Amino acid sequence: MPLCYMCGQHSSMSSKLVALFLLILLYLALKCHCSTPQSRVQAGYYYMDVGNLISDINSKLFTHLICAFTYVNSSTYHLSINSSTEQQFSTFALTVKIKNPSVTTLLSIWVGREHLPNFFSMINQSSYRNSFVQSSIETARLYGFQGLDLRGVVPTGTSSEMANFGTLLDEWRVAVNSEAKNSSNPELLLVMAGNRLPALGSVIYPIDSMRRNLDWVHVKAYDYYLPGRDRVTYFHAALFGPSNMANTDNGINEWKRRGFLPSKLVLGLPFHGYAWTLLSPQKNPVGAASTGLAVTTDGSVSYNYFKWFIRNYAHEAVSGYNATAVVNYWTFGLIWINYDDVEAIRAKVSYVKQKGLLGYNIFQVRNDDNWVLSKAAAKELDDENQNQKGRLLVIVLVSSSATIVLLLGSVWVMCYLRKRKVKSTGIVLKARKGQEAKVNGIATTGNLNTNVPDLEAYSYADIEMATNKFSFENKLGEGGYGPVYKGVLANKQEIAVKKLSKASTQGFEEFKNEVTLTAKLQHVNLVRVLGFCIEMDEQMLIYEYMPNKSLDFYLFDSDRRFLLDWKKSVHIIEGITQGLLYLQEYSRFTIIHRDLKASNILLDNEMKPKISDFGMAKIFNKDEQEANTGRIMGTYGYVSPEYVKKGLYSTKSDVYSFGVLILQIISGKKNACFYGLNENLILLEYAYDLWKSGKGMEFMDPSLDDTVSSCKLIRCLQIGLLCVQENATDRPSILEVFSMLKSESAALKIPKIPAFSTKENGDEGTKPQFQLENCSINDTTLSQMVAR
Repeated sequence: MPLCYMCGQHSSMSSKLVALFLLILLYLALKCHCSTPQSRVQAGYYYMDVGNLISDINSKLFTHLICAFTYVNSSTYHLSINSSTEQQFSTFALTVKIKNPSVTTLLSIWVGREHLPNFFSMINQSSYRNSFVQSSIETARLYGFQGLDLRGVVPTGTSSEMANFGTLLDEWRVAVNSEAKNSSNPELLLVMAGNRLPALGSVIYPIDSMRRNLDWVHVKAYDYYLPGRDRVTYFHAALFGPSNMANTDNGINEWKRRGFLPSKLVLGLPFHGYAWTLLSPQKNPVGAASTGLAVTTDGSVSYNYFKWFIRNYAHEAVSGYNATAVVNYWTFGLIWINYDDVEAIRAKVSYVKQKGLLGYNIFQVRNDDNWVLSKAAAKELDDENQNQKGRLLVIVLVSSSATIVLLLGSVWVMCYLRKRKVKSTGIVLKARKGQEAKVNGIATTGNLNTNVPDLEAYSYADIEMATNKFSFENKLGEGGYGPVYKGVLANKQEIAVKKLSKASTQGFEEFKNEVTLTAKLQHVNLVRVLGFCIEMDEQMLIYEYMPNKSLDFYLFDSDRRFLLDWKKSVHIIEGITQGLLYLQEYSRFTIIHRDLKASNILLDNEMKPKISDFGMAKIFNKDEQEANTGRIMGTYGYVSPEYVKKGLYSTKSDVYSFGVLILQIISGKKNACFYGLNENLILLEYAYDLWKSGKGMEFMDPSLDDTVSSCKLIRCLQIGLLCVQENATDRPSILEVFSMLKSESAALKIPKIPAFSTKENGDEGTKPQFQLENCSINDTTLSQMVAR
């Protein structure tokens, strides 16, 4: 058969296939364009009060609005509404529906702590439960509501009372289903507000019943710490925090651990904060002593009132945002307020998406200021919806187009191969195989169970051009990994390029470790990696550029040292503390840096510190305490004694390194020299001797003046000495260090003789009992430290 005839047949067949796939492409594209991603709940409580204008609600920002509150009559167990607001309750659903028919309205039933005994008494009797259930359904239908919400029930009382509560939910759901079937009305939604933790002590919610019968549970993710109750300040709605402090993430994880589906959990967003009166002025008074509430009778401050108060009375207030806890705060004299502003709200809605939760629920919508917070929350979800639609459309277009191209290409290849046989050499594949394997190795590393986010694989040509061919003029410095260059990309973005030295003891595993860790651990006090380059057998890391270089650039230079006054030094110490807090307490895993030192603390244009160089970092699960290694890595003067002598490392290893850093910051002294009258004391011994003899100020850099600062030099000296004690168990945790630095009134323990002391065995003349190999006294990374 002639070749041209065969090709013609293939061509005709391919034309039909192309036509078919074009139709499929058009169908999928239209379907993608018209479909919407899985909808999330954007709910909000509307607290009914006399004079409220329901029509003022910006209903387009919500999918559900919850009208609050009705109450349970203690005699009849029927729902009751205050006579002063009954008229507004009766028109709420209709008013919302006229303005926005797509919004679902729910009626909320309040069962506060003061009403819990009556509620538990009710659910103990079958007839009482039936009265309550029937009354709730009738009231919702009477006023046109499409669902019922129960608020205020916490896992307290006894286990039998929680079992009765489960029975109530079972009966409630059956009654709702039956009413809908008999009346031909849509089923009422059944939801409830849940406590942050599903269990308090030995008492736990009836999880199975809740999972079966409720459409969702909105977790009350706020009011953890209150000025009217607690005498030490803390964030009332922290998203993240240490395990011993109430925070939302721990609560959500506990709900999941108890078997409740994330897709049935809704996150509570507070549009209010709390005002505390401090015992004394504090720069950042988290964990500070308080005399009680401020501003209002219970300390609670709505977001709109707070904004009004600032505009009219507190123009000079100091505000800030804690990216670790995801909370805003504000200080004015002795008043400290913590609350959620736009940054915190968007971060929490982003958390909803990341955790796969059903949505969010605002308490309460009337507290908003010109709908600023509601718009921020809605926009965060809207961005997700738009991205999902765009990604789906692109996938359909690309995959369908690729199929057509492959079909056409296969026909052409068949004809071409019949004309001429070509022997493939596979040179291109082999040339790229090694590089591709390394890229995949980076992208699929399982340390944090997710792929590296938003990293760019830069070409060698781009980096070479950015650094002016790695010119000497662009060189910023050189460490144990290799030289670091400043670069400017084609889009004018400034970068720092860390290039692996041929003589470096670090290899691809350390390179991959740093890429994955630095990319995934996002915090304002951790340096941000932008991408990497592994072309031309190079291993280069691309970072955000830090214009003020590293901390050691200032600490150990007699002229530049004066640029670090005590205010800046405190700011740097606090920033490093925040970074370590995130690594050890707030991230999903526990990260041990293992090479914390002055040259690895970079400073941005505002002198804000950022921890860098995660090539030696190790990841622990939260339940792991320590690990052992036969390969000792670190830097002389910063490594802990248990790591040197036994190869053991833990979070206390980084605490030790941080203690050394504190002593260097307050003194301006290197740790690779000897001090004292006879110049026979290492830095830690010298600091300890002066502190113990009451001459601690002789240790300090004379240029530092703490007169007007609440953070005192002597206190920092004592904290530093506590961190460098010989035994890891004696050292404080980084959370305890944070509390010590923040609370000037808290008593400090007496530090023991520091590690590597020549006096620890009573021998004043001996040198420390370990040998260093492959190291110098110039802050050099060790390849091995061997104990004797």
